[in-house]
Amino acid sequence: MNGDWVAASVRAQTMAQSRVGAAGSGRLAVQPSLADALLLLADSPYADRLARCTDLAVAQRATRDAELWQLRVLAGWMPAGGTGLAQAAAGAFERDNVVALARRLDGGRATGDSFDLGALATSWRRLRTAASREELAQALRSSRWGETGSDAREVLPDVLTLVWLRRLVAVAPQARPWAGAACALIAARLVLVDSAVPRSRVRELVRPTLGRTWEAARDVAQFQACMPPWLQPVFRGIEAPEELWRAEAAMRATVEADGFRLLRSSPPGPGVVLGAIAVLAMDAWRVRAALAAAASGTGSSEVLDAVA
Repeated sequence: MNGDWVAASVRAQTMAQSRVGAAGSGRLAVQPSLADALLLLADSPYADRLARCTDLAVAQRATRDAELWQLRVLAGWMPAGGTGLAQAAAGAFERDNVVALARRLDGGRATGDSFDLGALATSWRRLRTAASREELAQALRSSRWGETGSDAREVLPDVLTLVWLRRLVAVAPQARPWAGAACALIAARLVLVDSAVPRSRVRELVRPTLGRTWEAARDVAQFQACMPPWLQPVFRGIEAPEELWRAEAAMRATVEADGFRLLRSSPPGPGVVLGAIAVLAMDAWRVRAALAAAASGTGSSEVLDAVA
């Protein structure tokens, strides 16, 4: 095994061990205010980014900045062969940059600075100069993101997410169950919550994984029956569209469990690093949910309870 992968794997395990964790997030959630919760994160990997935060949205964004920074640090320990994995994982942040840019081009309010991807950017340096929606669509078409479809204005976030998932699976096959579940949840939201006719580009992207029969589903049970057998458990216990958030929370818990398994049982190499990336992403998500609970003063988080 390449010695550089050994070093990257050790670093990945160390970073995963420094997470706040489920118990730590639970302690954050029961704090009487956001300020009290932030005090508990003073010695966490999020501390530097959270310094002087007083607003929930700003604090939640800071956790994502910290997550991306951890990914960039981890990428620095990987051998050249790990570049594809690091860039694919960072694709979620590049996707969000593109979505935010598209909203600004539509006249929407800017929601903060773009994520700083550094060397993990694949197309952002070129995309960010687009001065119109048409220019952005053309730049995307000639980038690794590809065609977004003629109806991209409405479905751009979903299209980019589906492309990102495909890119992740291409370099990390262990992520296939996570990507499949995410595809299924996007499709379920479109037809069961939004009551929308799935757009052509979305159908094209999910067809290799989900087939086509789901497009006509009218309730959760029918949708679940249309799924490939390996994806039907994603909707276990879900009876109504309003409960799909529970399926998403369960999916995240599964990603975390798989991440821990990869960390513990994989030999030094990409599997260990992928496991750390999954665990760190889940940790940041838990912290965001916990901060929201503290800011609301409810003393608990239904979202965290769902993945306990």
